[in-house]
Amino acid sequence: MSKDPRRWLTVKPQGLYCAAGDFYVDPTRPVARAVITHGHADHARAGHGKVLATAETLAIMQSRFGEDCWGSAQAVGFGERIEIGAAVVSLAPAGHVLGSAQAVLDHDGGRVVVSGDYKRRRDPTCAGFEPVPCDVFVTEATFALPVFRHPDDAGEIAKLMDSLRLFPNRTHLVGAYALGKAQRVIRLLREAGYDRTIYLHGALEALCTLYEGLGVALGPLEPVAGNKKDKAGEIVMCPPGALNDRWAAGFPDPVTAMASGWMRVRQRARQRGVELPLILSDHADWDELTRTLHDVGAPQVWITHGREEALAHYAQQAGFQAEALSLVGFEEGEDG
Repeated sequence: MSKDPRRWLTVKPQGLYCAAGDFYVDPTRPVARAVITHGHADHARAGHGKVLATAETLAIMQSRFGEDCWGSAQAVGFGERIEIGAAVVSLAPAGHVLGSAQAVLDHDGGRVVVSGDYKRRRDPTCAGFEPVPCDVFVTEATFALPVFRHPDDAGEIAKLMDSLRLFPNRTHLVGAYALGKAQRVIRLLREAGYDRTIYLHGALEALCTLYEGLGVALGPLEPVAGNKKDKAGEIVMCPPGALNDRWAAGFPDPVTAMASGWMRVRQRARQRGVELPLILSDHADWDELTRTLHDVGAPQVWITHGREEALAHYAQQAGFQAEALSLVGFEEGEDG
């Protein structure tokens, strides 16, 4: 780069700040100008003055936070270049959830890509990740340990389908994060041939309806209502926290399942009382994270949240200049 990127991209208490355009990327506090990579609550907050994001992310934010959750908003398509001050901003697909994007920042002859959260495998509910060559790559590190190698999605869905055949008189309660994971599991079930009605906890209804409105077909869905005893042999989807809540009482001998990359850790599954762990993650695993560094080819790697030390060590051994930014406000959460 012609100049050190730290001259125009720095870490402040509010988050990652681009001085060249006077805006923040995924700020954790209300700011005057924000570029938002995706709709999860640790990246998208209400109260900003001006917001730039994909149309899908803006719709998700309004669904979650209300119609007036910002002062003004600008929808940007993938590849569209927008001048903000002395910086040029564009968005590239991140493959994390519907509308998720990498923020591509160009200034003074150099380029920084802020990936947000991302995954590398196919997802039938969103555009796939696209590597963008740059000078600095800002990467997450949620699953940046070699133990985290996510299995094939189809194999995990097959485990759920097999359980339905083995236990036709038991309700299958599937815990899945409301934004992204629930809709992805539904679509994967449809691709596996499951065409029956899937029942939804009330907390999943609005975002499933939004996904459908944005062109992601989910098949027959119904809210859980009335007599729970008639849900024997059915799939009922809910937020992970509802699996051990009073809401879960009354279903016929439920099989508790949870879709998350964290289900790789058996102790976590046992602690949550999960009988059928489904290792389905919306984040890149260790092999995908390390491969992405090489695919992008940025000489400098900045690591924002997760297992920062392990990924930084790998990157340094592989010849990259790598450091942890240690941004605050990004939570591990259950959207793994």
